[in-house]
Amino acid sequence: MNIIEVFRQAFDSIRANKLRSALTLLAISVGVFAIISANTAVLVLDTYFKDTLSLMGGDVVTVSKFPAIQMGPTDWDRYRNRQDITIVQMERLQDMTQTTSGIGPNRTYRTTRITFEDVETEPNISITGGNEHYLTNNAYIIEEGRNFLPEDIDYARSVAILGADVVSALFERQNPIGKTIRIEGRPYTVIGITEAKGNVFGNTLDRFVVIPYSNLAGIYGRNQNIGIQVRAGSIDRVAETIDELTGILRAIRQVDPGAENDFEITTNESLSGVFEQFTGMLYIIGFAIGSIVLLGAGIGVMNIMLVSITERTKEIGIRKAVGATRKAIVSQFLMESVAICQIGGVIGILAGVGLGNMAAIWLESSIVMPWSAAIGGVIGMTVVGVVFGVYPAFKAARLDAIESLRYE
Repeated sequence: MNIIEVFRQAFDSIRANKLRSALTLLAISVGVFAIISANTAVLVLDTYFKDTLSLMGGDVVTVSKFPAIQMGPTDWDRYRNRQDITIVQMERLQDMTQTTSGIGPNRTYRTTRITFEDVETEPNISITGGNEHYLTNNAYIIEEGRNFLPEDIDYARSVAILGADVVSALFERQNPIGKTIRIEGRPYTVIGITEAKGNVFGNTLDRFVVIPYSNLAGIYGRNQNIGIQVRAGSIDRVAETIDELTGILRAIRQVDPGAENDFEITTNESLSGVFEQFTGMLYIIGFAIGSIVLLGAGIGVMNIMLVSITERTKEIGIRKAVGATRKAIVSQFLMESVAICQIGGVIGILAGVGLGNMAAIWLESSIVMPWSAAIGGVIGMTVVGVVFGVYPAFKAARLDAIESLRYE
């Protein structure tokens, strides 16, 4: 039988029973929509997360007191009771390490206003303590001016490097290099500005001022908890770097040989692993919800096909009378069932992709197309159409031709 003719008959059947067909198509569309929208949204998040990691140093290892990301129930008292990671410990690590480079602190001391002459920012600028390795470790590029020198750190100079958002807020028509800004009343000379990196999950990466950590430690104290960033030198050396850091830090922090580490070591790979667990849960939830809805939709398809057979009994009798075989009758109704499922599936796929990509628009990320999920949806709808259309098709094929012709 011509496939175009089969689809035409399917559309005729849908138009003949608008309400019943609409409810069936709605159930199918919702099931596919749940699966496709979940897959699309997760793919958007995955793409966005990978793009975000590319903005960070791929070979950078971060040491912290608390986990960077924690899934599920967490015993935070266990982490709070750990001793802080201090500047003294970081400086001892710098002296003891043999294979790593780019060791520096990562500590936001304040979130406050920045002023220049009579211009003032909002009170949301992060004041971060760093050294000459901070910009490289966080994948920032100097757009103008210079980076910190070792002498700036050694002598705790009052110099600052500004993020792009701070520059646009304070120096709309001036070159900021060499200008003096004030932070909580203290003067700092601007020596550099960074290129803009954009937003991550709606939060800008450019609203900051970096000052030598030695300067801020003299103001706020050297015993505050900090993070330590270490550059391995290459992706291949990350594991070796982690092993060395673990041994040295356990010695510095006097961790007993049998005790677990009282610090966390985070890499891009470990962040990816945690994120994959999260996205995996989203995939499972979307698939489970969609499967339940599709089961109900399949039953609805079977129902509409049974009703259709009852209403078309005389048509079936005529087809048999003019020579249609059982195989032809089965094929006709089976393909109609598949056609109905495919129509609903296409609607669900289009709606799911559209809604899922709303997340991409919100995150200002690239639009994605979950091709594997879409192809799987088409195949899945074919399976649903066949499975739930078999019984009605065979029931139609078993009808007696004479009795069918007499049916009114």
